[in-house]
Amino acid sequence: MAKVKKIPMRTCVVTKEVCPKKELIRIAATKEGVVSIDLNGKAPGRGAYLKLNKDVILLAKKNKALDKKLEVLVPDQIYEDLLKLIHES
Repeated sequence: MAKVKKIPMRTCVVTKEVCPKKELIRIAATKEGVVSIDLNGKAPGRGAYLKLNKDVILLAKKNKALDKKLEVLVPDQIYEDLLKLIHES
């Protein structure tokens, strides 16, 4: 019998939807407060997941969902970079 590979699931901090990790993008914050977009999901620090969707990203910015989850001030540049990622994909 073939071993069933478990799909890692993560929750979007805005929509609270549980999705496969591959469908979400991770934003990481280090103890020093450095915030980055973690494309491989392996960056050190606290992570928060977002759906790669324009409305979700804009809502996250508006209601400061990432700031609360990561306990740091997320710079606007991060949201701009996330929006660029959507246009590229």
